[in-house]
Amino acid sequence: MISDLIQYFKDKKIIILGFGKEGMSTYKLIRRYLPLQHLYIADRKENFEENFELLKNDTNLTCISGESYTENLQNYDIIMKAPGVSFAYIDTSHYIHKIKSQLELLLEFFNVFTIGVTGTKGKSTTSSLIYQVLQDQNRKSLFLGNIGVPVFDYIDTIEDDMTLVLEMSSHQLEYMKLSPNIAILLNIYEEHLDHYESFEKYAMAKCNIFKYQEKSDYFIYNEDNEMLNKLVQNPNGITYKLSISGKDDSHVYLKEDKVYLNDKPIYDKNNQRNLLGDYNLNNIMFVLTVSEILKLDINKTIKTISEFKTLEHRLEFVGKYDNVLYYDNSIGTIPMATIEAIKALKYVDTLIIGGMDRGLDYSDFIQFLNDSDINNIICMPKTGHDIAKKLKEEKRYIVDSLEDAVTTAKSVTKKGEICLLSPAAASYGFFKNFEEKGNLYKKLVCKKYRDN
Repeated sequence: MISDLIQYFKDKKIIILGFGKEGMSTYKLIRRYLPLQHLYIADRKENFEENFELLKNDTNLTCISGESYTENLQNYDIIMKAPGVSFAYIDTSHYIHKIKSQLELLLEFFNVFTIGVTGTKGKSTTSSLIYQVLQDQNRKSLFLGNIGVPVFDYIDTIEDDMTLVLEMSSHQLEYMKLSPNIAILLNIYEEHLDHYESFEKYAMAKCNIFKYQEKSDYFIYNEDNEMLNKLVQNPNGITYKLSISGKDDSHVYLKEDKVYLNDKPIYDKNNQRNLLGDYNLNNIMFVLTVSEILKLDINKTIKTISEFKTLEHRLEFVGKYDNVLYYDNSIGTIPMATIEAIKALKYVDTLIIGGMDRGLDYSDFIQFLNDSDINNIICMPKTGHDIAKKLKEEKRYIVDSLEDAVTTAKSVTKKGEICLLSPAAASYGFFKNFEEKGNLYKKLVCKKYRDN
């Protein structure tokens, strides 16, 4: 399998576009097998190659940096595009067939069973849980993709009898022409409008997860999501429609606290679980469906679900300090994710919001906050300050930093209730990513009480 991939690369004019984690991974793989082949690397950051000793010592390498790094791409045979590189408002028609990703080449050159998971929210939790189910039932498997593990880092360890669980972002799916054996599309909401020309383009990128399936493949999607119902037209794979709103004409549905699959009750929503809220129940229903498709032991699957811990920054319990419960949901970068987090926790007295403005519509979110029982809404720049203008005056607190937000939360949150960080906006521009924001929040929460 690896030999076919290397043969594909051999003697081609290859450009690695974007030299972050995945770009580095691509470079190392090609260099391991083709040490003398000339390569090209392009990145927006000026003189990026000066930060990498291995690039300085490579005499068969041309580096291109600066704002014009995406020019003349039609001159290459293969364009290995990193997920973070945006082609919004760039005419790619002359070289679109040359744009490749690690995930697509995995599907093309490796004969292995794959489970792909995507969605605006929930893909990390769902894919992690599927992987844990496989592990607990002694299925030989690997977990790769958008979780921060580039595919090529593990390409040499892939075996024919493995099952690969692939968390797939819209950026990874955008130019793909192949789909996994089981494709899971959890939901689609407004997101990443800074990366795409429109919401429609973003949604279509997500649909590549099932668009190229064969008739023997499986596609699972949530028909409660209005956008998905518009986009899913005659998929090729065997389709499972899933509904948490009680549509009993679905293949998998919730009715009277029971999850039914093909009209057979398989799970009680009141079972012990650490994954709180209906949106996590939705994720669990996808996992149960995969278990059924793979003919796994359903009782063992349910046991794994009950024991599975919340992932970091996803409704993560930080601790109880001065009789206030603190939760970190910094992954909540869109309004719907924050709303669902509030519904899951139920007793939120203080909410911390705010981040980078990506042009999302906050009108319904503002109405929800004004109508809610949340007493304290702490608003950080930039979106938080804009939202604050339309909140009830007695609810809002305007701050300039996360440290100020935690200090304010400590003074205003009612004892016995919850302070929740769930920004409803991206962290970029203020933090490197949502992980950095969440980690600082947890540090500040602990520090404030440790110092007192």
